[in-house]
Amino acid sequence: MDCPTEEGQIRRALEGFTDLRGLRFDLPARALTVDAPAASWNAVTAAINALGFKTETLSAPPAAEDTAQAQRTELVKLVAALVVAIGAELLHFFAPDTAPWHVAGMAVAAVAIALSGLTVFRKGLSALVRGQLNINALMSVAVIGAFAIGQWPEAAMVMALYSLAELIEARSVERARNAITGLLALSPEQAEVRQADGSWARVQAKTVAVGATVRVKPGERLALDGRVTSGQGAVDQSPVTGESIPVDKAPGDAVFAGTINQSGSLEFEVTRPAGDTVLAGIIRAVEAAQGQRAPTQRFVDQFAAIYTPAVFLLALAVAIGTPLLLGWPWLTGVYKALVLLVIACPCALVISTPVTIVSGLAAAARRGILIKGGVHLESARKLKVLALDKTGTLTEGRPQLVAQQVLATDLPEDHVLRIAHSLAARSDHPVSKAVAAKLAGDTLPVDGFGAELGLGVHGRVDGLDVVLGNHRWIHDRGQCSPALEALLQQHEAQGRTVSLLADGSRVLALFAVADTTKATSREAVAELQALGVRTVMLTGDNPSTAQAIASQVDITDVHANLLPQDKQQAVAALGRHGPVGMVGDGVNDSPSLAAAAVGFSMGAAGTDTAKEAADVLIMNDDLRKVPETIRLSRRTYAVLWQNIVLALGIKAVFFALAVFGSATMWMAVFADMGASLLVVANGLRLLRSPRR
Repeated sequence: MDCPTEEGQIRRALEGFTDLRGLRFDLPARALTVDAPAASWNAVTAAINALGFKTETLSAPPAAEDTAQAQRTELVKLVAALVVAIGAELLHFFAPDTAPWHVAGMAVAAVAIALSGLTVFRKGLSALVRGQLNINALMSVAVIGAFAIGQWPEAAMVMALYSLAELIEARSVERARNAITGLLALSPEQAEVRQADGSWARVQAKTVAVGATVRVKPGERLALDGRVTSGQGAVDQSPVTGESIPVDKAPGDAVFAGTINQSGSLEFEVTRPAGDTVLAGIIRAVEAAQGQRAPTQRFVDQFAAIYTPAVFLLALAVAIGTPLLLGWPWLTGVYKALVLLVIACPCALVISTPVTIVSGLAAAARRGILIKGGVHLESARKLKVLALDKTGTLTEGRPQLVAQQVLATDLPEDHVLRIAHSLAARSDHPVSKAVAAKLAGDTLPVDGFGAELGLGVHGRVDGLDVVLGNHRWIHDRGQCSPALEALLQQHEAQGRTVSLLADGSRVLALFAVADTTKATSREAVAELQALGVRTVMLTGDNPSTAQAIASQVDITDVHANLLPQDKQQAVAALGRHGPVGMVGDGVNDSPSLAAAAVGFSMGAAGTDTAKEAADVLIMNDDLRKVPETIRLSRRTYAVLWQNIVLALGIKAVFFALAVFGSATMWMAVFADMGASLLVVANGLRLLRSPRR
């Protein structure tokens, strides 16, 4: 099963099975997954075998060694067929023009055809019996016709070259697939696991249970996903997230299979079994994405379905019409028609799209961008507007203390800060946590600690009754002077949340907390705008905070105070002016991600809800991956059409040469083979596309 036309042939053969629930084709792997009752299996395989295919039921993918050996055997057989075909050509040119030598030459040619073409004949004749015209049917008719009119050396050469080209083409296509499956090899087969007696032993990674403790030394790859329990080190996460800079890891941080521990010994608790790691999930998702046809691929398949019969009719017209209308010899007309059949094979055309799409998907996966299908890879190039969530997408999603000011002049500054830290450390509120984290140090005892919902916390610290509360609480307590109000307005205009430390009569200190923008957000927005994509912020936060963050990243179109359904409606409204994308990171963004033409999920390594709703998963929180996806989409689309023009252009030239020039069958098969290899090589260029 080499190309989409053969896939279509199998689909049509299985359409009559009423209990068939689904088919999933993986052309690069030549694999078909059938969803049907077990009782139907024999009938399904019999129907496929009747088409000329040889089915092999797999409980697991074939071993790489077995696949390589089968490919070597096939290559040796085809090279032998080519040598025998060359022998037939030599006999034709140099042997005496007598019947015995003719018979000998035909026998040699028949051997070459048998060595290289039995599979082609089985598939081709099966298609002809069913009234279908595919690549193998064209080649079968061309070779049999050439043999019948006495062009047996060319018949042998054409079949040998065609089959050899098919093998080379298949190997080239596998390169795109190997770019994906090769990621799985990044995970070691063994892991060093702590045993019950406290010792360490190397065991097969697939046998390690969730909850086990694994140790990884500097320079080693991680075999499993987990969470660090002991040690610190820098980990190269590029195979999973596409990050070019190693990430520092400490207890509590997540680590992923396939990444490299560059420094320091780490111990981590396994959080997922070997078959369910983030890396394995990436590979499964990309392989599943290969089964989703991109728009250009559907167009090419539909075109090929019309093109092949049309060319067959054209060849028939040349065979019959040129002798009748132009007075050519019948053998000349038939020969030119056979040359047309050879050059008309739509191999280059139909193989160009899947190999290009798979290469694009693999190139994205290498960069930590997981695209769920070719349709989304193509759609990203059309985006005119991109809506972005604020928290966790443009910002870090974690409040941080960005400003502090002690207002009491009669108390030591460090003592005031220590009082504030003592109160904040007792609270679970995110703002208090941000204050406590920044003011880390010793705390004082707090008596009578309590919290006022929506206002703040209070207690007695070092003999003082103090509160740590928001603007509203301090205002209600009558402690906001005009000077303090002006100071608060300055901070709030910048999108900051202010907490105030006060005793019974005055405000002692001010703490401003904000969700800071990511270092890459401004650059990502600039890249999007340079690509001609308008950026819009959609957030549930208040307008002042939203405007403050938007100004930091150069976004001018801001929609604030939005509920999840409001975001969805905003995306739909933006979509009336052109394809719109949405970037989000959580549950509240799911409706708008689903409503967008292309939904991008940030932080896909851990956000299950966003993963389900989005079309593109960014495996780290780097927003620059979004414009990188759009650039890759545009490059992929350009390569797709380069391949289509190249394939059809070469065929158009040889059509003219075949009818009005002196093109031969072996020249035609060289042209067809060359076109196929050119478009495959052009598609594989995407694997070498430069990063950002």
